[in-house]
Amino acid sequence: TKPPGEGTGLGLNISHNIIVQKHGGTIGVESEPGKTVFRVKLPLHAPKQVEEA
Repeated sequence: TKPPGEGTGLGLNISHNIIVQKHGGTIGVESEPGKTVFRVKLPLHAPKQVEEA
């Protein structure tokens, strides 16, 4: 959405935090010239939260 070199670079980091760390999902990528596919997988059940003491 912005010209090259003018983004903040936070989009994938934020996505990773939400999908992987918070929900226990995965993010995958397959790329070749002219075609890039991102796969986001989320579990059907939320991971159990561990209470911190």
